[in-house]
Amino acid sequence: MKVSLFVTCLIDLFYTEAGKATVELLERLGCEIDFPEAQTCCGQPAYNSGYVQEAKEAMKQMMRAFADADYVVTPSGSCAAMVKEYPHLFRGDPEWEDEAKRLAAKTYELTQFLVDVLNVEDVGASLPGRATYHTSCHMTRLLGVKEAPLRLLEHVEGLELVPLPNAHQCCGFGGTFSVKMGPISEQMVDEKIAHIDEVDADYVIGADCGCLLNIGGRIERLGKPIRVMHIAEVLNQHSEKEGNDNADENRKRAVLETGRGKLAK
Repeated sequence: MKVSLFVTCLIDLFYTEAGKATVELLERLGCEIDFPEAQTCCGQPAYNSGYVQEAKEAMKQMMRAFADADYVVTPSGSCAAMVKEYPHLFRGDPEWEDEAKRLAAKTYELTQFLVDVLNVEDVGASLPGRATYHTSCHMTRLLGVKEAPLRLLEHVEGLELVPLPNAHQCCGFGGTFSVKMGPISEQMVDEKIAHIDEVDADYVIGADCGCLLNIGGRIERLGKPIRVMHIAEVLNQHSEKEGNDNADENRKRAVLETGRGKLAK
């Protein structure tokens, strides 16, 4: 199965390990990975700030970049949800409406793709410790992906998954909200971290890098010994089998380079 990776801006700039883990995970599950270098931002920051026409230019470039893709997979519920909005935004456009529908139909968030397309819930991951999962707003409320991440995490060997109190509450990121409304965002993330403290978690796991940056940054400033991980990193944690050929492992390993990341094999 050929999969085109939509890496997202935040992963490209801040969370490259989540992008690398996504590639390695999908390759271990038998997918052939393609990285269209013409991809750019999905347009969400501009769109959410009211710059609709400017956002549409970025969206058109995304449609061009992934025109030949069979499946588009992204380790971001928020960005996947934005792509799913393209048909609405280009409704009635004789040139772009059909392209918007095609891209939206073949775009999946990573855990959604694993569970709903590959029909995999146990990826052979192993991570000892106590963890809680942060449900990001866009992924659950707009994209509608709620159960897939939990099903996958329940099969991670050694991981004790505990519910996060008031999990439905926003962490305070909200894209440009965290910049424009800093003091309010700080109070919201502090409340989120207080709930994380309640369950005494070793790990906080999420599927949207904006949330993880916000939560992780505040945890670091508060000096708390809690590791924040993208779910792709968790699912890519696995015990190496004895006797693995290093050359074969290196062949499978894909790395997103600094900058606009080039997929290397």
